Amino acid sequence: MNNLHLAVQFFLQLAVILLFCRLVGAVAKRFGQPQVVAEMVAGVLLGPSLFGLLFPEAQAWLFPWDKAQATRDTQSYLFPASQLGLALYMFVVGMEFRVDIVQKRLKSSIAVSLAGMVAPFLLGAGLAWVLFHHTELFPKKTSLNEAMLFLGASMCITAFPMLARIIHFKGLSGTTMGTVALGAGALDDATAWCLLAVVLASFDNNWSHAWINIGGGAAYVAFTLLIVRPILARAKSVLVKDGTLTEAGLVMGLALMALGAWFTDLIGLHAVFGAFVMGAAMPRGVICRDLIGRIQPLTVALLLPLFFTYSGLNTKIGLLNTGFLWMMCGAVLVAAVLGKGVACWLAARATGISNREALGIGTLMNARGLMELIIINIGLQRGIISEGLFATLVIMAVVTTLMASPIFDRLVGDRRNPISEPEEDDAAAPVSTH
Repeated sequence: MNNLHLAVQFFLQLAVILLFCRLVGAVAKRFGQPQVVAEMVAGVLLGPSLFGLLFPEAQAWLFPWDKAQATRDTQSYLFPASQLGLALYMFVVGMEFRVDIVQKRLKSSIAVSLAGMVAPFLLGAGLAWVLFHHTELFPKKTSLNEAMLFLGASMCITAFPMLARIIHFKGLSGTTMGTVALGAGALDDATAWCLLAVVLASFDNNWSHAWINIGGGAAYVAFTLLIVRPILARAKSVLVKDGTLTEAGLVMGLALMALGAWFTDLIGLHAVFGAFVMGAAMPRGVICRDLIGRIQPLTVALLLPLFFTYSGLNTKIGLLNTGFLWMMCGAVLVAAVLGKGVACWLAARATGISNREALGIGTLMNARGLMELIIINIGLQRGIISEGLFATLVIMAVVTTLMASPIFDRLVGDRRNPISEPEEDDAAAPVSTH
């Protein structure tokens, strides 16, 4: 497919993706679901699981398949566009992240994070042992240890960007519940990526990769927060003029985001973490307010839906074609819910958080969504898991994310019934444009 044809095809795909995501969002809104959840479902529906099943010729025409390369032609541009959307969104999440409240609630965040990692990891590793010995959901070149580590990491991950959007949708920004969940989610995801680094190192028989991944990530966080952040704070007078962020300030912020995403992607941690940490380093006040105001609308409306569609194109639910495989899918879902939601609720209660807020934290932490899709896409691309297991994990990610909002409203309350008052010093928080 030549470059001109690619451009023509891309614009058509973009229009279809955006309109379909909004259509599904209108339906999802009636069931109390945020737009981001609708986009996740829409991505799966546009793939071979529904669109390709009902109208295979139309789906193949819209998202053409390159038989020679065994991949979709769309991947050459849909993938980088989706990654840009993820990085920009996580940059915004980092700017809205209340580091001050995390410091006040550090004990709770760490406790919830540990519980939300250990319990689901053990359950996931146990399930991997069963699947490895009794199914063909793991390719032959994947060892038992790699299978257990990968599925354990997949089960203990939290949908960090998804969690952030649900928290905004529920009006929980700046509250104890929202911040503890975000803090624990950040720790969980960082640990899950380190586990993935170990799996990839074992799979490639190259352990230096894991050390670069983990050590480079820690060095990046330290450099960004201890060196870049103070420099930016001193440069406020240059970046802000007449109470507004200058064009140079906007370009500087975007360039730093891109550099952070580039470095963490280079060392194998994934671009979203570099973008998030860089966002957390941005000076609060006018700079964060204006960066969010200029970046967020286009990112959320235009770029982020591309990632869900990209993942949906790789999801083939029809591969789960036996009762045993569907039973295994159910076991994965139950282990995910019990291991994450219940464990995080108990940990929050143990650190002095009220039962109502602890239930909310457990429910929010159980949503897998976006980060789950990222990690299992990597597993599929590297050949660690089969397409059947990929479909199983996509179902788990979609169902746990769909569960989050209605269960939260049932156990805790909706936005019209305030959950908890924001912590003090709200003036330090940037203004969100959600």
